Amino acid sequence: MSRNSRLIYSPDYTHYYFHDEHPFNQRRLLLTHDLMSMYGLLSASDIIPPRPATDEELALVHDPRYIQFVREQGHSEVELPLAASYGLATEDVPCFANMHESASLIAGGTLHAVEAVMSGEAEHAFNPAGGLHHAFRGRASGFCIYNDCSVAIAYLRKKWNARVLYIDTDAHHGDGVQWAFYDDPQVLTVSFHETGKYLFPGTGNLTERGDGSGYGYSVNVPLDAFTEDDSFLHLYQELVPKLARGFKPDVILTQNGCDAHAYDPLTHLSCSTKIYQAIPRLAHQLAHELCDGRWIAVGGGGYDIWRVVPRAWTLLWSEMTDQPMTDGPLPQAWLERWQPHSELVLPKRLLDEPFPAIPRRAEITQKNRLTLERAMLNAPIQAD
Repeated sequence: MSRNSRLIYSPDYTHYYFHDEHPFNQRRLLLTHDLMSMYGLLSASDIIPPRPATDEELALVHDPRYIQFVREQGHSEVELPLAASYGLATEDVPCFANMHESASLIAGGTLHAVEAVMSGEAEHAFNPAGGLHHAFRGRASGFCIYNDCSVAIAYLRKKWNARVLYIDTDAHHGDGVQWAFYDDPQVLTVSFHETGKYLFPGTGNLTERGDGSGYGYSVNVPLDAFTEDDSFLHLYQELVPKLARGFKPDVILTQNGCDAHAYDPLTHLSCSTKIYQAIPRLAHQLAHELCDGRWIAVGGGGYDIWRVVPRAWTLLWSEMTDQPMTDGPLPQAWLERWQPHSELVLPKRLLDEPFPAIPRRAEITQKNRLTLERAMLNAPIQAD
């Protein structure tokens, strides 16, 4: 087993908290850490506490005026409508106390993961609080205040001149990251997501391919609603290795949102935990094949915090640490600890039983195959 991986984690991540009714709830990290621990997948030496990102680091991507406004609004009465012009004080991104400090800790956690990997301290690092891929240069969006993914990529570019492959498998399109590097041929952004016809943020079309010297370095695979495991994984496993081998990255950064699961309340995909074992397995293999193991993973979406997120990210960590897991009962102590807090009945096993077939399965599968063909035609950098 390899222990050359680091988990960037602190209970302080839960301070990034909008309100009790908001779907984004970082309590999911407590459940996930607890499940990893009860499976025996974690030791104290695996964990690095996050550090706050500095204003200078955040300004690699974000407008300094925006950073200052976020700081001020976390310590004073909200200024409307000015806050709304920055994407704050909205239904998606309400203001809350100390929001700059909470958001910068998440961004700094991802930077700490970058530093661990690029310094050689670890081959792989995982920041489950990260993956806030919707924030823009001067605007919050989609539950995201600072875009830790974009900040990390900009940091990799500036400090190590690294060629970065970014793979996003969140059900929502990784729009903030795509637009941040839309004209940069040293950053390949690849996003598998539910089509924007039905889901926020409404972007991620096949026609979004990059601009200028970055043309061809933005690849989108919009999946039809109700896509299931086999179709999702067929597209992912067909396209990603070809893109990765053609691009030849120095480092791979994966965004591992787990809201493509059938239980997720905000999306319309129909996948099971099966994909959350397969997605990191391929990323892990490619990292060792192409960039000496350098792999940084972050979390992302995932709004069934009880039944999906802990299992999905435990499977990711087990892959990252070469501690393979097979299906079996979840630890009884974990179930007993968390079931009293959940209105949903917690799953009893690590992997899902097969779900009933979707009535339009053949049609959806064929539609996704055509999307794959078009995405491959759009990507001139893939290996033969």
